Amino acid sequence: MYAFEIVRPQTVAEATAALTGEAQPLGGGQTLIPTLKQRLANPETLVSLTGIAEMKGVCTGDDGRLCIGGATTHAVVAAQAGAFPALAHLANGIGDPAVRNRGTIGGSLANNDPAACYPAAVLATGATMVTNTREIAADDYFDGMFGTALDEREIITEVRFPVAQKASYEKFRQPASRFAMVGVFVAQYADGVRVAVTGASEDGVFRWTDAEDALSADFSATALDGLAVSADGMIGDLHGSPEYRAHLVKVMTTRAVNAAD
Repeated sequence: MYAFEIVRPQTVAEATAALTGEAQPLGGGQTLIPTLKQRLANPETLVSLTGIAEMKGVCTGDDGRLCIGGATTHAVVAAQAGAFPALAHLANGIGDPAVRNRGTIGGSLANNDPAACYPAAVLATGATMVTNTREIAADDYFDGMFGTALDEREIITEVRFPVAQKASYEKFRQPASRFAMVGVFVAQYADGVRVAVTGASEDGVFRWTDAEDALSADFSATALDGLAVSADGMIGDLHGSPEYRAHLVKVMTTRAVNAAD
């Protein structure tokens, strides 16, 4: 790597003030540090968010939503998100123990890797991203592969999840990276069902609206009979063809419906 400065603010206000010039926020570093090692990024200053107490922890808000600080690690989400079991299950399946104890939910969502798990949970639940400047609805947040609605110096301070009546996340893992070749989060609410898919599309996480309509009418695996996802725009690589990933979308959705509780 190359020389850079690192600052460790203790509050969101201090972090916001430090994000000037070529400064870049640093969460758990699971993506940014390897990027620096490969010299694919060269910020003059890294602003560490891991010391900001107000950005850590899991709680239930007055409106019943599960609120998770942006600097909360995957391991803490897995251990403390018991009010939303499907989300705790998702967090417990990210990477390995080293990754889960360093990586943060805010860092994952800011990076928006097309095979990351949290984007599926956020989009399927209609969660809200709270930043240092505003609130962003899930349907307005994701913008293609690695793209988000975040401005250059905006940081995710909290994510608010409406707790579903029934939900499940099922992931077909790439065995080396443990990223999702295809991951599907299904969430049932009083006004209908939302289904979000990660790992499959060249455009990143997306909602499978045909499955949502079918499951809103009949929340059972048989409601998916006759449905299929087009292979157009699906990722094709050494791990699987577009057709294979399209097939996995339905398989993982079926498993998620069967496992939902």
